[in-house]
Amino acid sequence: MGFPVVEAEEIPDMATDSMSIAFGDFRRGYLVVDRTGVNVLRDPFSKKPYVLFYTTKRVGGGIQDYDAIKLVKFGTS
Repeated sequence: MGFPVVEAEEIPDMATDSMSIAFGDFRRGYLVVDRTGVNVLRDPFSKKPYVLFYTTKRVGGGIQDYDAIKLVKFGTS
């Protein structure tokens, strides 16, 4: 039907009262927030030549438009 199909391992298996299928425009419905910059900290206890660095980056996201994505709930037959 012209729509891309993606299989996600995180979604539960099909069972009674499970929401196992999501359909919609995820680019419009979900917003990913990617902060600029990466924080780098040097480990003060490591010595040369084995210096350790710790890096962190802030990334988040959430639903932007609830009408853009629909979940299919399975019931009993």
